[in-house]
Amino acid sequence: MAWASLFLAGVFEIVWASAMKASDGFTRPWPVVLMVVTMALSFALLAYAMRVLPLGTAYAIWTGIGALGSFVVGILLMGEPATAMRIGAAGLILSGIVLMKLSG
Repeated sequence: MAWASLFLAGVFEIVWASAMKASDGFTRPWPVVLMVVTMALSFALLAYAMRVLPLGTAYAIWTGIGALGSFVVGILLMGEPATAMRIGAAGLILSGIVLMKLSG
């Protein structure tokens, strides 16, 4: 259950980061509301996962999911560039997430 909670926390991190971008510097209220709600859910699920998982593993995977997911959202929905170097960097983040999961 801790791993599922951690994964969902990472998904909510992607949502709140995307909502922060959509808030246009906190000038649009609905994206700000979405950001605050999903941020709270993300932190609560992370805290729940940390009851079982080691701090370093949980935090690294949570931030990795958020970073990688936000990268994909940026490219697919926000028109950000998909250069070879950026994709390579995202691949390194993904490999780090996989290695953390496999390490225990």
